[in-house]
Amino acid sequence: MAEYRYPSPTKGGAGIRIVLALIGVVVNVLLSFVMGKIGMPLFFNNFGTITVAAVGGLFPGIFTAVMTSAVCGIYYPEAVYFGFLNAVIAIYTVWYIRKYSFKKISKVIIYILIGAFVAGTVSAVMNWNLLDGATVARNSESTVLFAAAIGGNLFAAYYIYILFRYFLDLGISAIVAVVLLKIIPSSVQTRFERGNWKQKPLSKEEIAELKEWGKSTQKSMGNRTTAIVISTSLLLVLVTGWTGFSLYFSNTKQEKTIDALNALKLSAEVIDPDRINDYIAAGEGAEGYLETQELLKKIKDSSQSVENLFFMKFEDDAGRRIFDLDGDSVETIPTKIEYEEGFMEHLPQFLAGENVAPLEHGNINNWTRSIFLPIKDSAGRVACYGVADVSITNMREYMKSFSIKTFFILLGFFILVIAHNLWVTNVTMVYPIRSMAQCVDNFSNLGYEQEQLDKNVRSIRSLEIETKDEVEQLYNSICTMTLNLSEQMRDLRRLSDTTAKMQDGLIITMADMVENRDSDTGAHIQKTAAYVKIIVEGLQKKGYYSEKIDAKFISDVVRSAPLHDIGKINIPDAVLNKPGKLTDEEFEIIKTHTTTGKKIMEDAISTVRGENYLKEARNMAAYHHERWDGKGYPDGLHGEVIPLSARIMAVADVFDALTSPRVYKPAFPMDKALSIITEGSGTQFDPKCVEVFMENLPEVKVILKKYNREM
Repeated sequence: MAEYRYPSPTKGGAGIRIVLALIGVVVNVLLSFVMGKIGMPLFFNNFGTITVAAVGGLFPGIFTAVMTSAVCGIYYPEAVYFGFLNAVIAIYTVWYIRKYSFKKISKVIIYILIGAFVAGTVSAVMNWNLLDGATVARNSESTVLFAAAIGGNLFAAYYIYILFRYFLDLGISAIVAVVLLKIIPSSVQTRFERGNWKQKPLSKEEIAELKEWGKSTQKSMGNRTTAIVISTSLLLVLVTGWTGFSLYFSNTKQEKTIDALNALKLSAEVIDPDRINDYIAAGEGAEGYLETQELLKKIKDSSQSVENLFFMKFEDDAGRRIFDLDGDSVETIPTKIEYEEGFMEHLPQFLAGENVAPLEHGNINNWTRSIFLPIKDSAGRVACYGVADVSITNMREYMKSFSIKTFFILLGFFILVIAHNLWVTNVTMVYPIRSMAQCVDNFSNLGYEQEQLDKNVRSIRSLEIETKDEVEQLYNSICTMTLNLSEQMRDLRRLSDTTAKMQDGLIITMADMVENRDSDTGAHIQKTAAYVKIIVEGLQKKGYYSEKIDAKFISDVVRSAPLHDIGKINIPDAVLNKPGKLTDEEFEIIKTHTTTGKKIMEDAISTVRGENYLKEARNMAAYHHERWDGKGYPDGLHGEVIPLSARIMAVADVFDALTSPRVYKPAFPMDKALSIITEGSGTQFDPKCVEVFMENLPEVKVILKKYNREM
């Protein structure tokens, strides 16, 4: 059978969503730029975000939010820190619309209030602590006046201002989104919603059904993929961030060290090393001391890296500080400085006039790196050491601020990457595979009736999966497999039906062979089979013997009914067709047709394995002359010990014998025959079989009339 491919209903969906998101970015950037140029306190950089999220869905909304912040960062650097906040607004918008919609004005107002409060709070805290919000508030006359009016709390005034700005921003944006949702045709909205599905788009209900169906799996592919994407992204960010920070810290520290060393070298050109001892002995009274000190101060002030610059002569008992470059005159210069315990291990190097590597010392709140330069006199001896301190603590504070800012910048892009990866994973893997798995599960669990098989084939083919990868190959294979299975089952059913008809024909032929030997049992097998069908279906309708009676049992009993007298093939014609009353010996011969019929059927069962309907043929052939009260033959079975099919046949067989002419008697009237059947209820016959037989007399009369007319 040629494979049929459904046309994709999602073609171009992804392109439409991208165009919509880009339009949203352009609108956001233009509005923000114009508002900034005219000095308005509103930026409207969420205008396009909310609209795109409301119309196009989650990923276009997040894309619009993050890219808006990135572009606005060109002319407003602080905007890049708020990409994550705008992304959160997009997520909040999509979630709120899906849960509550924008159809009621009360819901729109609640959306605005909640969104403005959350976004305003986060924005105010970030601006105040991370950016220059505090400075802006202090320099704003209106904010200062408002703070004075509410008790002097400047942050509270600034916070209320930010809340009010977000309330207007989100409020106007939400109203525009509501208007657009009303005027955009539903067909266009549907194309936006379908996005870049790689199969027939699923409704919210279908997605929920898939998720519910997938709860039985121990590990969801969606959850596993989500975990992989998030962990990989986090690991990449952490490794990249740590590597960047480490390199920055190392390079910056090296740059500060080189800057400090250059300052020391320049200072060495100013100092006269041969006069160091005079400076130590006379201090400011020494000739040229003050002039040298002023030049050294200028060198220190011109260096951006050096926190402290001083000169020291190291002696056995203590160090001698030579110049005061801080200008605070706290110490008398030159002054004697006692060595700290941790410094003693390095003292021999200084006393020997060696080059000493930079030393780091202090605590986490005041960590300093000291750079040393030996200054030699004209004789080549080290007269003193120049010492420049570089603050590492300041570097760490800068890196802390840098890290926080970087975190917020990356967070927006991280949300964008996660949203994109999750959506792509869902539409290209999770939803297609789960949809196929659910269909295959239904295929195996809902039965193999042809109508159900055809329905399942249509269900699988209606998925229309087009991922252009191995998933689509798997889908095509499943479609082909299920279609072939359905067709094979159809062929098997045709073959089975043909075989069953042939078997039924053989049964009728065998039964006719027996009946033709009996001179007065005209249409007996046809009538008894019809009566059996009426009784067994009546029992099913009444709910009797429900544990036994099902569609297969009914089929087996009706098909087997013509064989109930198969044992008569072994009865001599003289006995079988005797016109008068049988002797006791002849009756015993007649009774053997039950045991003979049983043996014939058992031989057939052993030859044709698996044909269960022959088991009911055996039961009817062997036991249709047993009585409910146990006085029948051949085994004297009683009650429900007698097989149900035989109890059904007993009623049908006796009724037909009563209403049909025989060589030894005429046919009884209908009323007489029914009276005899009723009297035998509970003694000769199963009461329930008699009950349903009597309740279906109209059908019985139709059968009786039909065959009596034909005879």
